[in-house]
Amino acid sequence: MTAPALIVAAPQSGAGKTTVTLALLTALRRRGLRVQAAKAGPDYIDPAFHAAATGRESLNLDSWAMPPALLDGLVSAATSEVDVLVIEGVMGLFDGIGTEPGRTGATADLAARFDVPVLLVLDVVGQSQSAAALVRGFASHRPGVRIAGAVLNKVGSDRHKRLAADAIEALQIPVVGVVPRDAALAFPERHLGLVQAAEHGDLDARLAALAEMAERCLDLDAILALPSAPRVASSEVQAALPPPGMRIALAQDDVFTFLYPHVIQAWRRASAEIVPFSPLADEAPDDTCDSCWLPGGYPELHAGRLAAAEGFKSGLATFAEKRPVHGECGGYMVLGEGLIDADGLRHAMTGLLGHATSFAHRKLHLGYRQARLLLDCALGTERSAIRGHEFHYASLIETGNDAPLAEIADGDGNPIGTAGGRRGLVTGTFFHAIAAA
Repeated sequence: MTAPALIVAAPQSGAGKTTVTLALLTALRRRGLRVQAAKAGPDYIDPAFHAAATGRESLNLDSWAMPPALLDGLVSAATSEVDVLVIEGVMGLFDGIGTEPGRTGATADLAARFDVPVLLVLDVVGQSQSAAALVRGFASHRPGVRIAGAVLNKVGSDRHKRLAADAIEALQIPVVGVVPRDAALAFPERHLGLVQAAEHGDLDARLAALAEMAERCLDLDAILALPSAPRVASSEVQAALPPPGMRIALAQDDVFTFLYPHVIQAWRRASAEIVPFSPLADEAPDDTCDSCWLPGGYPELHAGRLAAAEGFKSGLATFAEKRPVHGECGGYMVLGEGLIDADGLRHAMTGLLGHATSFAHRKLHLGYRQARLLLDCALGTERSAIRGHEFHYASLIETGNDAPLAEIADGDGNPIGTAGGRRGLVTGTFFHAIAAA
C-alpha cells in the first residue's frame, strides 16, 4: 500500500508551518489514523516534535544532500505502512540554493519530484485581500508544484477572515483552515531553534491543545481530501552512509540528542547493532563494540557534568586506542581539549583531539557542506564525497595540530578549506553527515 502525502509549506519562515503541522499530526492521530511525518531539509529539532505527535519516528527529506534514488526509497518506505504522510517544509516553499534542477534543498523540489500537493500556511497579519496575490504567485511560480489549499494564520477578526478567504477562494484554491492570533500556541526557542521536545515536561498537554485547535480551526475532512500518492521512480532504499562498524556504541542522553534517523536506519539495514550509552551518566562505550559515535547535541548546557565524567573520559580514551571514534558537531566539541560555556568558564573535555571551542562569544555557522575525505575514517574511504549540514554557534578558539579530516565547500561549491580533525583512530567534524554524494 502507498499512502497519500501532503506537504505543509509557507511563503517564509515564521508563518506557522510547525504549529499547523503539529496540530494536524496530533489531530489525525487522535482520529485513529496511522500518520507518518517528515521534515524537508536538514532540520533535526522539528522531527522530534513530529515523533511525539505521531508516535512514529520522523525522517528528513533533503533534495540537496540526498541523491534522488535515496529520496525515492525513503518516501516509498515512509508511505508503505501508514494512512497518510505529512511533510513539513523548510523556510519558504521555493527557498533553496544552487542552480541544479531538483536539487536545491527547497521544499518545492519535493512537491515537484513526488507530485505531492502543498497546503500553504499564510501569516495574514497586516493584510487581507493581498494574501490572494501572494497565493496566485505561488500557485503559478513553478510548473509541477500544486497549491491544493491554504490555511490562514494569525487572523484578527471574522471580517479579516472573510476578506482574505474570499479573495483566495476566487482563485479556486480552498481555504481549509483559519487560525486566530494566539501566542499561547507558540513553543519556546533557544539558539538552535525550538527548545527540544524531550525538554518539555508539558509536551503532551501542548500537543493536546494544538489538536483541539485543529478540531476548531482546521477543516480536517477537507484537508484529508487533499493528499495524493507520491510518484516514486524506485522503492529500493539506498544506504545513506556505510556503518562505521557492525556493533556501534552510540552516545545517547540529554547532551547527545541528534543523529539523522535515516542514517541509523541504513546502519540497521546493513545488520549493524546499535548499543547506546550515556556519557552524562559517566558511562563508557561498551567494550564489545567495534566503533563509537558521538552525535550532535548541546554539550554547552552540561559542560560541567561532562568535565566531571571521568569514567566516560577514561573509558573512551581506552576504547579509542584500538577502535574508531567519531564525533559530529556537539560530539566533535566533546572530543576536544576544552569547551568554554556561555558564562566564560572553561571545562576540560576528553582531549582526544587538540581543538577547543567556545560559546562565550556566539557566532552562527550555518549552511550545507560538501566534504571530500582526506583519509579513511568512520564516514567513508579516502577521497569519497559526503554531503551534510553545519548549524552551531560555537567558535573554534584553538585549532590544535591534528590532521584535517576533509576538504569542504559550501552548498554552492565555493571552497571553505579543510575541516575537522583526526588523531589516531579518533575523528570529528562540525558538519553533520547526511548522505554520500
